[in-house]
Amino acid sequence: MPKVMFFTNLVSELAQQVIAPAPQEWDVSVLPHDLPVLEKANQASDADFLILFPSNLEEEVLRSAQGLKLVQLVSAGFDRMPLALLKELEIPLANNGGTNSIDVAEHTFALILSVYRRLTEMDRNVRNDGWKDIDSGMTTYTIHGKTVGIVGLGHIGREVAKRLVPFGAQVLYYDPFPADAEVERNLQVERVSLHELLDRSDIVSLHVPLNDQTRHLIGQAELERMKSSAILVNTCRGPVVDEEALIEALRSGGIRAAGLDVLRDEPTDPGNPILQLDNVIFTPHIAGVTYDTWQRRGRFIFDNLQRVWAGEEPLSKVGH
Repeated sequence: MPKVMFFTNLVSELAQQVIAPAPQEWDVSVLPHDLPVLEKANQASDADFLILFPSNLEEEVLRSAQGLKLVQLVSAGFDRMPLALLKELEIPLANNGGTNSIDVAEHTFALILSVYRRLTEMDRNVRNDGWKDIDSGMTTYTIHGKTVGIVGLGHIGREVAKRLVPFGAQVLYYDPFPADAEVERNLQVERVSLHELLDRSDIVSLHVPLNDQTRHLIGQAELERMKSSAILVNTCRGPVVDEEALIEALRSGGIRAAGLDVLRDEPTDPGNPILQLDNVIFTPHIAGVTYDTWQRRGRFIFDNLQRVWAGEEPLSKVGH
């Protein structure tokens, strides 16, 4: 029977939710992600599968696991994985197949609504005897009637689009790989160029992986194309946006506001000037992490491992 090693920093209760769908006869072990490298390499040396959360792994561990059939991530992002080494060793890598896309999509809406309805400021004012210090009739907005541009129509982008139409939004998307016509019809989305999306959108929401093509995808030139009334929401990866250019656009009124779950450096330096801006709402890279997510992820993970054990190709193979 296969041997599975799950290296993670999750608390025991959540780790158990991830491995709960494992076949009873499989040998599944949960170990701390921060084990010393040599001990981790020893533990993994005869593993058939490695499951990782967070999504990074040392070279020594990969080279020690000579019978490895798949490295399976619990997360969607794979930008911290040693892709060249995995290719050299001919070890396939899979991400979570979009099983946290519901969580990220809901968090995207939380950020949009928090920015549009100034929720953190409203809460602070109510607590500090500033009941009506903000004129909501002049300075808050609805999603209804707005044009929303989704950059990246993968699993998460589609979940966001699915939720926008009932809010009364018009939905544009940019993706170098167009969706099928049926998907576009069902989601009621229109594919446009990135420049057209930025020109037309009231809300721009980013849902792309981080790679050489997407690093600084949104830079000074792109921010200058956006409406001064527009907001930017980023729940994918911080370096997709040129942070210095974003700070300048937010300071100068080039765009109205931003909702950011991710930053260039995480955790960011407390002296980072973006933290001093009043027209930004931050969360600490947790858009995809809810209590409800782990069972969905676990079901996908062990379905995928069973596919590979049966000699099939893994689903959601990435990187090479």
